[in-house]
Parts: sequence; structure tokens; C-alpha cells
Amino acid sequence: MNRRVMIEICVGDVESAIAAEVGGADRVELCDNLAVGGTTPSAGTIAEVCRWLSIPVQVLIRPRGGDFVYSEREIAVMRHDIEAAKALGAAGVVLGVLTPSATVDRDLTMALIEAARPLSVTFHRAIDQSLEPRDAVDALVALGVERVLTAGRCTNALEGSSTIASLVNHAQNRITIMACGRISADNLETIIRQTQATEVHIGSAVCRAVATPKHALGGDTSEGSWNRTDAQRVAAIVSLIEELGNKSG
Repeated sequence: MNRRVMIEICVGDVESAIAAEVGGADRVELCDNLAVGGTTPSAGTIAEVCRWLSIPVQVLIRPRGGDFVYSEREIAVMRHDIEAAKALGAAGVVLGVLTPSATVDRDLTMALIEAARPLSVTFHRAIDQSLEPRDAVDALVALGVERVLTAGRCTNALEGSSTIASLVNHAQNRITIMACGRISADNLETIIRQTQATEVHIGSAVCRAVATPKHALGGDTSEGSWNRTDAQRVAAIVSLIEELGNKSG
């Protein structure tokens, strides 16, 4: 590894986004409802994150959890959310639309890309539900998508490293393949070396639990803590990336 690997941090609120930048992240992906894999954040959250950050903010455009086959009404929601993200200062959007036969829905994806421009476009982990990921990559290259987020059709990047490596090789620098899925300080070097990915997407590994005051629980301890991005944990990942670069340089 003789190049700088870009670090994108997945964040769910404004304070987490600020912590990611303080820690040295190159970019953030801003989401809501991370428990279901993420949905589009509120306009207020987008506005404040874009106001406070100097690094690029990528906004997830996903109207609901579940699959990535959307109705006309859901596509209309996505169009409105893209326009809002553009107006509020986002640098890019993250989206994914599949057909019922598990291929990239070229027509709907192109329509959303056109709505998003001049922002950058990332196709998210919908590719991991596609029938043939290499065909999906070719379709996304033809559509002009800048980046694909993938765990190699597995629950985590380590298990999917061989598929991610295959996609990196297949892409031939026509599109960026960004590795994701439970990437941490413990497995980061292995994943980078096995996949040759030039960008990584990290979420829970850089979070810390925040305890809710007991007086606010009202007797319900199920809501006793929640996660927030920690600047020091992000900085540790950044330092590790730099060390790996120096070691191989």
C-alpha cells in the first residue's frame, strides 16, 4: 500500500459529524436510523452538519429501510430529498435503486443522478443485493457514478474481501470501490491489503456509548445508552492509515 487511503465516517447526528472531522476524517456520510442500515436525515440535520463541517458531506438518500426496489411515490420522495441536500450544501448523495430482478435500475438511477448533479454520487450497498456485482459496476460506470460502497456481498468487509478485491480489479480505476462493513482498527490493515481498496467507510468502530441519565429514562432501561462518533477513535484510524502508508512507502 503506497497511497493514501481515504477515510469516510458514517455519522448520524451533527455532533458525531463534527467529531469525525476533528478526528481527521476525509469525508462523512450523513444518515438517520442507522439501526435499519440508514435512511435520509432531516433537513435540519443536513443544514447544520453542512454549516459546521469543512470536509465533504455525503447525504444518504433512502426513503425507508428494507430492499432497494422503490415505487414511483418513493422515487418522488428521493428526488425531493436530493433537491433539499443540494440546497443545504451537501457535497454528494448516496443512493441505490435495483430492479425486481436484482440488477441496477438504470433508468431510475440515471434520473436520480441527473437530479443530483453537480453533486457527486455514490451507489451504496444495494450492490451487495445485486445479482452480479461486476455487471452492476459496469452499469454504474456507464451512468457516471463516482463511487460504489460494498462489503463484498457479505455482512462485513473481511469476509467479503475476495469479492471486493475482484471488484477493485474489475473497475480498473473507472470507478472507486469503497470497502465497508465492520471495519475496525483490528482488521483494517488486512482488509486494505487483501482488497486494495483506496477508500474505506467506517461506522460503529469509531463510536462510543453515551449513557442516558437515569432520571430521564422513566423506568425504561431499554433506552439507557446510544452511540456517538468519538474523535479520538477516528484519529486512531487516521493514524493507522498513515502508519500503513509510511510502512509500505
